[in-house]
Amino acid sequence: MENALLIGLSRQVSLHRELDVVANNIANLNTSGYKADGAVFEEYLSPNARQNQFTGRDRRLSFVQDRSTWHDMSQGTVNQTGNPLDVAIDGKAFLVVQTPRGDRFTRNGALQINATGELVTSEGHRVIGESGPVQFQSGDRDITIGRDGSISVPGGTRGKLRLVTFDNPQRLQKDGGSTFRAPNGLEARPAENVNVVQGTIEKSNVRGVIEMTRMIEVTRSYTNTASLLQSQNEQRRTAIERLAEVPV
Repeated sequence: MENALLIGLSRQVSLHRELDVVANNIANLNTSGYKADGAVFEEYLSPNARQNQFTGRDRRLSFVQDRSTWHDMSQGTVNQTGNPLDVAIDGKAFLVVQTPRGDRFTRNGALQINATGELVTSEGHRVIGESGPVQFQSGDRDITIGRDGSISVPGGTRGKLRLVTFDNPQRLQKDGGSTFRAPNGLEARPAENVNVVQGTIEKSNVRGVIEMTRMIEVTRSYTNTASLLQSQNEQRRTAIERLAEVPV
Protein backbone atom coordinates (compact mmCIF):
# COMPACT_ATOMS: atom_id res chain seq x y z
CA MET A 1 0.00 0.00 0.00
CA GLU A 2 2.82 2.39 0.85
CA ASN A 3 4.52 1.56 -2.46
CA ALA A 4 1.41 2.73 -4.31
CA LEU A 5 1.49 6.00 -2.38
CA LEU A 6 5.16 6.59 -3.17
CA ILE A 7 4.73 5.79 -6.85
CA GLY A 8 1.69 8.08 -7.05
CA LEU A 9 3.64 10.85 -5.35
CA SER A 10 6.49 10.52 -7.87
CA ARG A 11 3.92 10.84 -10.64
CA GLN A 12 2.43 13.98 -9.10
CA VAL A 13 5.86 15.58 -8.73
CA SER A 14 6.62 14.95 -12.41
CA LEU A 15 3.21 16.26 -13.49
CA HIS A 16 3.78 19.42 -11.44
CA ARG A 17 7.09 19.93 -13.23
CA GLU A 18 5.49 19.37 -16.64
CA LEU A 19 2.70 21.81 -15.83
CA ASP A 20 5.31 24.48 -15.06
CA VAL A 21 6.95 23.87 -18.44
CA VAL A 22 3.65 24.07 -20.32
CA ALA A 23 2.59 27.20 -18.45
CA ASN A 24 5.89 28.90 -19.29
CA ASN A 25 5.42 28.06 -22.97
CA ILE A 26 1.95 29.57 -22.97
CA ALA A 27 3.22 32.68 -21.18
CA ASN A 28 5.76 33.21 -23.98
CA LEU A 29 3.33 32.60 -26.81
CA ASN A 30 3.95 36.12 -28.15
CA THR A 31 7.65 36.41 -27.28
CA SER A 32 9.64 36.89 -30.49
CA GLY A 33 12.27 34.23 -31.04
CA TYR A 34 11.10 32.12 -28.10
CA LYS A 35 11.73 28.37 -28.32
CA ALA A 36 9.27 26.03 -26.65
CA ASP A 37 10.39 23.57 -23.99
CA GLY A 38 9.33 20.00 -23.36
CA ALA A 39 9.69 17.84 -20.27
CA VAL A 40 11.64 14.59 -20.30
CA PHE A 41 10.78 11.82 -17.85
CA GLU A 42 11.97 8.28 -17.46
CA GLU A 43 11.04 5.14 -15.60
CA TYR A 44 13.07 4.56 -12.47
CA LEU A 45 13.20 0.99 -11.24
CA SER A 46 13.88 0.58 -7.54
CA PRO A 47 16.69 -1.85 -6.63
CA ASN A 48 15.72 -5.48 -6.22
CA ALA A 49 15.14 -6.72 -2.68
CA ARG A 50 17.36 -9.49 -1.36
CA GLN A 51 15.92 -12.96 -1.42
CA ASN A 52 16.99 -13.68 2.16
CA GLN A 53 14.81 -10.86 3.43
CA PHE A 54 11.51 -11.68 1.76
CA THR A 55 9.73 -14.99 1.40
CA GLY A 56 7.80 -13.89 -1.64
CA ARG A 57 9.08 -13.21 -5.13
CA ASP A 58 11.01 -9.97 -5.55
CA ARG A 59 9.27 -7.28 -7.57
CA ARG A 60 10.68 -4.13 -9.07
CA LEU A 61 8.80 -0.88 -8.50
CA SER A 62 8.50 1.63 -11.34
CA PHE A 63 8.70 5.27 -10.27
CA VAL A 64 8.58 8.40 -12.45
CA GLN A 65 11.77 10.44 -12.51
CA ASP A 66 12.02 14.05 -13.76
CA ARG A 67 15.04 13.81 -16.06
CA SER A 68 15.37 17.18 -17.81
CA THR A 69 13.82 19.53 -20.33
CA TRP A 70 14.50 19.80 -24.05
CA HIS A 71 14.32 22.75 -26.43
CA ASP A 72 12.22 22.76 -29.58
CA MET A 73 14.61 24.51 -31.96
CA SER A 74 12.26 24.46 -34.95
CA GLN A 75 11.81 27.80 -36.67
CA GLY A 76 8.79 29.86 -35.73
CA THR A 77 6.51 31.76 -38.08
CA VAL A 78 8.22 34.66 -39.86
CA ASN A 79 6.12 37.84 -40.04
CA GLN A 80 6.68 40.93 -42.16
CA THR A 81 7.08 44.08 -40.07
CA GLY A 82 8.44 46.65 -42.50
CA ASN A 83 10.92 47.85 -39.87
CA PRO A 84 14.37 47.95 -41.53
CA LEU A 85 16.06 47.02 -38.25
CA ASP A 86 14.02 43.84 -37.74
CA VAL A 87 15.71 40.66 -38.93
CA ALA A 88 14.81 36.98 -39.03
CA ILE A 89 17.36 34.21 -39.41
CA ASP A 90 16.63 31.61 -42.06
CA GLY A 91 18.62 28.62 -40.85
CA LYS A 92 20.12 27.17 -37.69
CA ALA A 93 21.96 30.14 -36.23
CA PHE A 94 21.82 32.73 -33.46
CA LEU A 95 22.59 36.39 -33.04
CA VAL A 96 25.20 37.22 -30.41
CA VAL A 97 24.24 39.87 -27.85
CA GLN A 98 26.19 41.38 -24.98
CA THR A 99 24.53 41.38 -21.55
CA PRO A 100 25.76 42.27 -18.06
CA ARG A 101 26.08 38.51 -17.48
CA GLY A 102 28.20 37.94 -20.56
CA ASP A 103 27.56 37.01 -24.18
CA ARG A 104 24.19 35.45 -24.90
CA PHE A 105 22.57 34.01 -28.01
CA THR A 106 19.14 34.75 -29.41
CA ARG A 107 16.91 34.47 -32.47
CA ASN A 108 14.86 37.48 -31.44
CA GLY A 109 15.60 39.90 -34.25
CA ALA A 110 13.47 42.81 -32.99
CA LEU A 111 16.33 45.31 -33.05
CA GLN A 112 16.56 49.06 -32.52
CA ILE A 113 19.10 51.85 -32.14
CA ASN A 114 19.67 53.25 -28.64
CA ALA A 115 20.47 56.83 -27.64
CA THR A 116 24.21 56.34 -28.25
CA GLY A 117 23.74 54.95 -31.77
CA GLU A 118 24.32 51.29 -30.90
CA LEU A 119 22.29 48.45 -32.36
CA VAL A 120 20.49 46.75 -29.47
CA THR A 121 17.77 44.21 -28.82
CA SER A 122 14.33 45.08 -27.48
CA GLU A 123 15.75 44.38 -24.00
CA GLY A 124 18.56 46.89 -24.53
CA HIS A 125 21.40 44.38 -25.01
CA ARG A 126 24.06 45.35 -27.54
CA VAL A 127 24.17 43.29 -30.72
CA ILE A 128 27.65 41.99 -31.49
CA GLY A 129 29.00 42.12 -35.03
CA GLU A 130 32.02 40.46 -36.56
CA SER A 131 34.18 43.35 -35.31
CA GLY A 132 32.36 44.14 -32.07
CA PRO A 133 29.20 46.12 -31.25
CA VAL A 134 27.44 47.67 -34.25
CA GLN A 135 27.66 51.47 -34.10
CA PHE A 136 25.67 53.94 -36.21
CA GLN A 137 26.24 57.62 -36.80
CA SER A 138 23.67 60.28 -36.05
CA GLY A 139 22.91 61.01 -39.70
CA ASP A 140 22.53 57.41 -40.89
CA ARG A 141 19.41 56.74 -42.94
CA ASP A 142 18.13 54.03 -45.27
CA ILE A 143 19.76 51.19 -43.37
CA THR A 144 20.17 48.01 -45.38
CA ILE A 145 20.88 44.57 -43.90
CA GLY A 146 22.02 42.04 -46.46
CA ARG A 147 21.27 38.33 -46.48
CA ASP A 148 24.77 37.66 -45.18
CA GLY A 149 24.18 40.01 -42.22
CA SER A 150 26.19 42.96 -43.57
CA ILE A 151 24.84 46.34 -42.48
CA SER A 152 25.23 49.32 -44.77
CA VAL A 153 23.99 52.87 -45.25
CA PRO A 154 24.41 55.20 -48.24
CA GLY A 155 27.57 56.56 -46.66
CA GLY A 156 29.28 53.19 -46.14
CA THR A 157 29.14 50.02 -44.05
CA ARG A 158 28.47 49.79 -40.34
CA GLY A 159 29.44 46.20 -39.68
CA LYS A 160 28.21 42.66 -40.11
CA LEU A 161 26.04 40.65 -37.78
CA ARG A 162 27.85 37.80 -36.06
CA LEU A 163 25.90 34.60 -36.69
CA VAL A 164 26.89 31.49 -34.76
CA THR A 165 25.72 27.92 -34.36
CA PHE A 166 26.41 25.01 -32.02
CA ASP A 167 27.13 21.34 -32.56
CA ASN A 168 24.69 20.42 -29.80
CA PRO A 169 22.14 23.22 -29.30
CA GLN A 170 20.19 21.09 -26.81
CA ARG A 171 22.91 21.85 -24.27
CA LEU A 172 22.10 25.56 -24.40
CA GLN A 173 20.52 26.91 -21.23
CA LYS A 174 17.80 29.52 -21.24
CA ASP A 175 18.69 32.87 -19.72
CA GLY A 176 15.64 35.02 -20.25
CA GLY A 177 12.64 34.94 -22.50
CA SER A 178 14.45 34.40 -25.79
CA THR A 179 18.15 34.30 -24.91
CA PHE A 180 20.42 31.33 -24.26
CA ARG A 181 23.75 30.87 -22.55
CA ALA A 182 26.36 28.32 -23.53
CA PRO A 183 27.63 26.14 -20.66
CA ASN A 184 31.30 25.32 -20.28
CA GLY A 185 32.49 23.04 -23.04
CA LEU A 186 29.96 24.19 -25.63
CA GLU A 187 31.65 26.49 -28.10
CA ALA A 188 30.00 28.72 -30.68
CA ARG A 189 31.25 28.51 -34.25
CA PRO A 190 30.48 30.61 -37.34
CA ALA A 191 27.21 29.63 -38.95
CA GLU A 192 27.11 28.46 -42.55
CA ASN A 193 24.30 28.28 -45.10
CA VAL A 194 22.08 30.77 -43.26
CA ASN A 195 20.40 33.93 -44.48
CA VAL A 196 19.25 37.10 -42.77
CA VAL A 197 15.87 38.45 -43.92
CA GLN A 198 15.46 42.19 -43.31
CA GLY A 199 12.10 43.68 -42.34
CA THR A 200 10.81 40.45 -40.80
CA ILE A 201 10.79 38.87 -37.37
CA GLU A 202 10.57 35.30 -36.15
CA LYS A 203 7.72 34.73 -33.76
CA SER A 204 7.55 32.16 -30.98
CA ASN A 205 7.32 28.54 -32.14
CA VAL A 206 4.88 27.68 -29.33
CA ARG A 207 1.75 26.01 -30.70
CA GLY A 208 -0.95 27.49 -28.52
CA VAL A 209 -3.71 24.95 -29.14
CA ILE A 210 -1.41 22.00 -28.49
CA GLU A 211 -0.03 23.55 -25.30
CA MET A 212 -3.51 24.30 -23.97
CA THR A 213 -4.58 20.73 -24.74
CA ARG A 214 -1.50 19.41 -22.97
CA MET A 215 -2.26 21.57 -19.93
CA ILE A 216 -5.74 20.03 -19.71
CA GLU A 217 -4.27 16.52 -20.00
CA VAL A 218 -1.71 17.16 -17.28
CA THR A 219 -4.33 18.65 -14.96
CA ARG A 220 -6.62 15.66 -15.43
CA SER A 221 -3.78 13.20 -14.84
CA TYR A 222 -2.84 15.02 -11.65
CA THR A 223 -6.46 14.92 -10.45
CA ASN A 224 -6.78 11.20 -11.24
CA THR A 225 -3.57 10.43 -9.38
CA ALA A 226 -4.77 12.46 -6.39
CA SER A 227 -8.01 10.45 -6.38
CA LEU A 228 -6.04 7.21 -6.43
CA LEU A 229 -3.89 8.32 -3.51
CA GLN A 230 -6.95 9.35 -1.55
CA SER A 231 -8.50 5.93 -2.17
CA GLN A 232 -5.32 4.26 -0.92
CA ASN A 233 -5.38 6.40 2.21
CA GLU A 234 -8.99 5.43 2.86
CA GLN A 235 -8.13 1.75 2.52
CA ARG A 236 -5.24 2.14 4.91
CA ARG A 237 -7.38 3.99 7.48
CA THR A 238 -10.09 1.35 7.25
CA ALA A 239 -7.57 -1.45 7.68
CA ILE A 240 -6.08 0.21 10.78
CA GLU A 241 -9.53 0.74 12.30
CA ARG A 242 -10.49 -2.90 11.81
CA LEU A 243 -7.22 -4.21 13.15
CA ALA A 244 -7.63 -2.03 16.21
CA GLU A 245 -11.07 -3.42 17.04
CA VAL A 246 -11.05 -5.47 20.25
CA PRO A 247 -13.07 -8.70 19.99
CA VAL A 248 -15.93 -8.86 22.47
